Amino acid sequence: MTSLLRDFWYVAIPARQLKVGQLVSKKILGEPIVLGRLKGGQVFALRNICPHRGVPLHYGCLEGEAIACCYHGWKFSTKDGECLEIPSLTETTQFDLSHIRVFSYPCREVQGHIWVFIPEDPKKNLDACTLPPVPSIPALGKSKPGLTESIDFDCNIDQAVIGLMDPAHGPYIHTSWWWRSGPRRFRVKQKCYEPISMGFRLVPYQMPACAKPYKLLGKQVSIEIIFQLPSLRTEILRGDRHTACLFTAITPVDENQCQLFQSLYWTIPWIGIFKPILSYLTRQFLRQDRDIVIKQKEGLAYDPYMMLIDDADTQAKWYFRLKQEYTRSRREERPFKNPIRAKRLSWRS
Repeated sequence: MTSLLRDFWYVAIPARQLKVGQLVSKKILGEPIVLGRLKGGQVFALRNICPHRGVPLHYGCLEGEAIACCYHGWKFSTKDGECLEIPSLTETTQFDLSHIRVFSYPCREVQGHIWVFIPEDPKKNLDACTLPPVPSIPALGKSKPGLTESIDFDCNIDQAVIGLMDPAHGPYIHTSWWWRSGPRRFRVKQKCYEPISMGFRLVPYQMPACAKPYKLLGKQVSIEIIFQLPSLRTEILRGDRHTACLFTAITPVDENQCQLFQSLYWTIPWIGIFKPILSYLTRQFLRQDRDIVIKQKEGLAYDPYMMLIDDADTQAKWYFRLKQEYTRSRREERPFKNPIRAKRLSWRS
């Protein structure tokens, strides 16, 4: 089973990193893509290859609502990729420009992220009415993240995803002077999970009164964690006064690399003054996860049999079952049927 799933929206870049008039080169699921933002703020995504001589289009420039290749000046519409002009043609040359087109990917800006839809069949009509909705967090409305960090993982997306949802690695990997330093203290944890559309979620429960940092959100703070295909994890904390959210998306570069985006949202007005500290802590956490993946890669080079146990690795098992069902449903041209059933999981961590 391939680690790459198509016909999904993927995060390409944090919205704040794509400036007006800028062209950015990305590779998503092995495909070369150029991203851009027009003067009106609209974003677009095209295949990053000029069909004339193969020069990447991100070396060119924006001219109005067209992108011009740096080699011979061929211009393409940022709306649908249609060729608009070939400067070397004369008035006597009979040539239909409409036959030349650069593939245009559906591209949207939602809640502070630039999303690109990667189709299974590029020849399929990607009408806006037939596309699935762009992933969003309903509780946040049109909010933008107060903080976004990204990091490259030198592994396939499967290892990054199951490492992200792994509930038992924390005491061994996330050990810093400011977090869980000293002897490891384990306790039994029991959590209830249930299926949702294209994934599963940790059923919301009240945080214990001893969890003092969560009191910033008010009283009776609840936590809910959602995972959905292809690789989205949303952790929402709700209090009677404020809400906070940690959103993580993993985008495959190709079969052997991926990029992780992690964003923090909050409704506490004054928390922004701690943004430098929050940014530092987030980067430290992500680097610790990345470093263990680098070590893991040495062993995975020998293609070992992977042992997943209950209940600590059940979420990883669910992830692979979701992928298998999605792949089968696409192949058999039938609706997706979630194979997950509600269950209480127990582990020590």
